Amino acid sequence: MIVRRRLLAGSLALASAAFALPAPAQDAPYPARPIRFVVPYPPGGPLDVMARALAEKVRPALGQPVIVENKPGAGGNIGAYLVARSAPDGYTIVMGAVATHAINPALFPSIPYDPVKDFSPIVLVASVPNVLVMNPATAAKLGIGSVQDLVRYGRQHPGQLNMGSGGNGSAGHLAGELLKTRAGVFAAHIPYAGATPAQMALLAGQTDFMFDNLAAASALIGSGKLKALAVTTATRSRLLPEIPTMMQAGVPSFDLGTWFGIFAPAHTPEPVVQKLHQEFADVLKSPDMRRRLADMGSDAEPGTPASLAALVEADLRKYAEIVRISGAKLN
Repeated sequence: MIVRRRLLAGSLALASAAFALPAPAQDAPYPARPIRFVVPYPPGGPLDVMARALAEKVRPALGQPVIVENKPGAGGNIGAYLVARSAPDGYTIVMGAVATHAINPALFPSIPYDPVKDFSPIVLVASVPNVLVMNPATAAKLGIGSVQDLVRYGRQHPGQLNMGSGGNGSAGHLAGELLKTRAGVFAAHIPYAGATPAQMALLAGQTDFMFDNLAAASALIGSGKLKALAVTTATRSRLLPEIPTMMQAGVPSFDLGTWFGIFAPAHTPEPVVQKLHQEFADVLKSPDMRRRLADMGSDAEPGTPASLAALVEADLRKYAEIVRISGAKLN
């Protein structure tokens, strides 16, 4: 009996000790620390400005700071690669763009990441048309009032037109190459170190035309300092409803736009992807952000991660064809 009591006491003591042990640590709810938001371009551009606005607006919902870091270089490839090789835990994301995820793979001899396999799409932020613009004085001097006038002048005066762009391989450059290919007209390409210097050269009459981002050009168009001939997307812009599309202006198979969206490294857990998507999408749908996007010429909806993935794959095919048929090169 004494032995039995001792065994029972020992068992109770072990049980008490077991209950006294701390429970196994549970994973902290995401996010449990600040999130790094990489912008693969210099400060001050539209992607940087929008990333900082989103970071500020989404912080209360996430409960953690979202810290924007600029990692420019190689047309955005450096920042994109940094995120592609980061841990797939939701704590490093990137503001990807049509350049990093659709144009660069076709234009660069090689890039250190795969825009499809190395990323988990989160949300589309904006989709903005480019617009074919001229200096009004240049247009008047050359007798150009429409896209067809520009094409006609180029064909009648071979080698006399030139077009500016924000650099070799930029969306504006490739839009110009597509115009040359689709319309059978030649214009010498003059690349600048960014869209702003290219725009300044056009305003100064140093170039004849360019495909500019609508967000950057709309105020100048409204003030009469630039003349808009057509937008590059398949549908007209709400900001310039009177301006035709390139296809409406007679250039076949012309549908190009500039977009940017948020991506995480591939294999980021689905609940984390959905959490980020939901919080960023909610912010993008807020009245304040919709006004900001409208000022940029974008009325795109955030969509779903799957719809952003489909956009990347479609534009990869589209820009591969443009680079191939135009012979556009980095030089």
